[in-house]
Amino acid sequence: MTLSRSGGFDAAIVDLDGTLVDTVGDFELALGHALHDLGYTPVSRAFISHTVGKGTEHLIRRTLAEAGAPASLYEAADERYRHHYLRINGQASLVYPGAAEGLQALKAMGLKLACVTNKPAAFALPLLEAKGLARWFDLAYGGDAFERKKPDPMPLLKACEALGTLPARTLMIGDSMNDAQAARAAGCRVALVRYGYNHGEPVEAAGADAIVDRIDELPALMA
Repeated sequence: MTLSRSGGFDAAIVDLDGTLVDTVGDFELALGHALHDLGYTPVSRAFISHTVGKGTEHLIRRTLAEAGAPASLYEAADERYRHHYLRINGQASLVYPGAAEGLQALKAMGLKLACVTNKPAAFALPLLEAKGLARWFDLAYGGDAFERKKPDPMPLLKACEALGTLPARTLMIGDSMNDAQAARAAGCRVALVRYGYNHGEPVEAAGADAIVDRIDELPALMA
């Protein structure tokens, strides 16, 4: 696959969880502590990796159902989850190989970069700082920045507007169907990584313009 035949890029929008940082360990800790506080058994790591990516509300509601807890506990679970996540944020997560190098290379190509994630800003922005990734981004938006989250195109369109770039000249870099659907609806091209959290589905089915094993492979495809 190649991205160069469609013309040049002025910017890239990059997802966070499952794209730049493997955060399943953080989710597992925070959800486990929250469920323990409510008197329930933690859910499996496999369940978490298949469920993350659609925002905190979706994750907590699905987790409560998986744990056999009533939906009426949502508010309490949300409060406990946020308390624990803020406390452990970044402690059990790792930057994927090639992620930082890829961001550096994209900046060296002259691209403007924005991080757009469904993760709440209170979690996302400190994580980017803690992992040394914030310095590469011109802008960063959490999932609570706009009225709608990915796969809705709104966050990508707002990011393009803030960056001063056209969607057609902006590459979305993500790990899931959410990212691909948002990119298509916004008019952006999209590259996906193979290693992320695509809800347990093969990333090849998402219809990306390119699929890579590492983000630092992308500059060569864009040349």
